[in-house]
Order: sequence, then C-alpha cells, then structure tokens
Amino acid sequence: MTLAPLLSIPSPSSPLIAEFGPLKIRWYGTLIAIGILIAGWIAERELQRRGYPPGRSYTVAIWCVPAGVIGARLYHVATDWDRFSGHLDRIPLIQQGGLGLPGVIIGGAIGAAIGARRARIPVLEVFDVLAPGLILAQALGRWGNYFNQELFGGPTDLPWGLEIDPANRPPGYAQYSTFHPTFLYESLWDITVCLILLWVSRRSWNRLRPGAILALYCTLYFTGRFFVEGLRIDPAHHIAGLRLNQVTSLVVVAVALPAFLYLRRPAGSATGRPAGG
Repeated sequence: MTLAPLLSIPSPSSPLIAEFGPLKIRWYGTLIAIGILIAGWIAERELQRRGYPPGRSYTVAIWCVPAGVIGARLYHVATDWDRFSGHLDRIPLIQQGGLGLPGVIIGGAIGAAIGARRARIPVLEVFDVLAPGLILAQALGRWGNYFNQELFGGPTDLPWGLEIDPANRPPGYAQYSTFHPTFLYESLWDITVCLILLWVSRRSWNRLRPGAILALYCTLYFTGRFFVEGLRIDPAHHIAGLRLNQVTSLVVVAVALPAFLYLRRPAGSATGRPAGG
C-alpha cells in the first residue's frame, strides 16, 4: 500500500451541507442553484449594456434554466446508462451528481431560443450574453464533484493531489490515496474562459456578428474539456481509444472554431440590435 504524499487536498467529510430529517441539503445542488443565479445576473447586465430594458434576462431564464438542467441530466443518463438501467427512479436525483455539459448546451439552447422569441431578442445575441455566465456557473458547479468525491483523475503524488476515501475509489485503484483533482483543473479553466469572454464581449460586441461569443465559448471550453476528460478514470464509453466526451469535444471545436473565425469579422451596421430599448 502506497503512502499518502505530505501535501494534498483533503477530501470533504460529507456531500451534505445540512440535514433536517428527510430533507437533505447537498453541496452539489446548492452550488448549481448559486451558479444559475450568478449566470442570470451576468446575462442581465450584458443585455442592459447592449441597450435592452431591464428584466429581459428573466424571461429567457424561465425557459433556459429548466431546459438546460433537463438536457444535462438526459445526456448524463444516456452516456452512463448502465447506472440507470433497471433503476429509473435514480434519473431525477440530480442532487446526487451527474450532469453532462454537452446536454446543458443542447437543452439550454432550445430553452434560450424559446425565451429569446418571447423576450423579442435575436436568438444568437441571447446565446452570446448567456455564455460568460454559463461558464462561470460551470466553474462553480464543478466543486459539487469535489464534495461528492466523483469524476476525479488518475493517481498522482503531486502536492495538489486530491484525497479520495477508499469507498469512492474505482476498482483497481484501492491502493492509491490521492488523485488528480479534475474538478479543480476544469473550474480554473472555466474561470479563465469566463474572463476571456467578458473581455472580448465588452471590447468588441458591437463589431462582432451575433453568435461569435457563443462560438468562442464552445471553442475554449471544449478545448480544455478534452484534456481534462483525458485524465478521468470513471467508467465511460470509448471511440477510437478516446472517451466519448473527448470525441464530443473534438467535434464541437471542429465546428465552433471556424464559426468564430467567420463571425469575428465586422458585422457592419445591420446587427439587429436595438437603438436603446
């Protein structure tokens, strides 16, 4: 049995914040809720900065948030069906972990498109203002994986290795005590992407075609996700030696990068944006 390194990130004592009889307040669900609120606040500020009246983001959020959560859960269930086959009652239990980010984009995009029509905002512009807040919410939500002791990487003796309790170590890894904290890697990358998106948006939004910020978000996020995903050791489907989420990341980047390079060209005067409301 290997010895634990002198320095490491301690494992959390519990995935729960508090417990009141049958009511259990989990870190995972709480962090997701906080992330959604922050994302909505950023989107509202971005819309107002672009000349839209207050409150439009909430019209979009009513449709975008539940659709994004449903899409994320369905993607996770579909790509990890072995955990749910014969246990369909587990599907709604998102507070226990298990949301697929590609599903967030698909489901959230559908909901945002509906909300955009109701708020009378061009759909691609809604996607642009949602992107910075979405990636920041993802950065916060990844800490839910930490509290659940899930989705970590392979064994490591680096000073920032994450301690994992024996009960949560995958088969074949019982002899290791610290693992790559992929939640932390992805969270830090997501924060970096958020700052880049906000900088580009606030510096050049009126010179970019609608959809450019969304394309940049997809390019940057999924580039980082490809490498983080490659470190993980949780069960996953594989295609050509790559995990399914790595393949998904490559496909998204292959589409998003050319889209951004095209959309970053000046849009001219016909942007479809309001003159002041």
